[in-house]
Amino acid sequence: MAASLQAVELLTLATDLRELELRVDVDEADIGVVAAGQDAYFTVSSYPDRRFPAVLKKVAYGSTETENVVTYTTYLNVDNKDLLLRPGMTASATISTAHKDDVLLVPNAALRFQPRQTTASTQSALMMGGPPHASGEKSVKETSLHGERIRTIYVLRNGQALPLEVTTGLTDGSQTEIVSGELAEGDEVIVDQRRAGK
Repeated sequence: MAASLQAVELLTLATDLRELELRVDVDEADIGVVAAGQDAYFTVSSYPDRRFPAVLKKVAYGSTETENVVTYTTYLNVDNKDLLLRPGMTASATISTAHKDDVLLVPNAALRFQPRQTTASTQSALMMGGPPHASGEKSVKETSLHGERIRTIYVLRNGQALPLEVTTGLTDGSQTEIVSGELAEGDEVIVDQRRAGK
């Protein structure tokens, strides 16, 4: 799994057409995890199904502000020996800032899910002003270890939505690593809830 940063910029000419430089604007919130030597890949609209590899060469210290958004320009080296890429092409790049193998992943929608309906037991707790499930209603707690956070997700067990407290780690924007908790491989995590038809 790779935690990635997305940006869009232009390919520009370096020494010749076989070596190009990709300039990527990275948001100030993400710049702290970006460093020279990191691997990256990008796509261009001319070849939407192909990922082109790149290596981050340097990160500029000067910032640019556009509509109250501060970004820093990063420079990626691109090998263009096949001469498929041309200067001026628009690219969508992903910089890999971390990598882990063999991790337990859940879709990010599972971390955002909150059940709309309440059961009879939770209904009485709601009427008395108490939380329906203490673990399900805890606020997100930040920890100091590599951005890990304690979150509540819901799994389907015996036809019921059961809240589980888990510690999350890296994310790639669509899936998130589960570092610890009672979640196991094969558990059915809930990502959405729909009303049954009449």
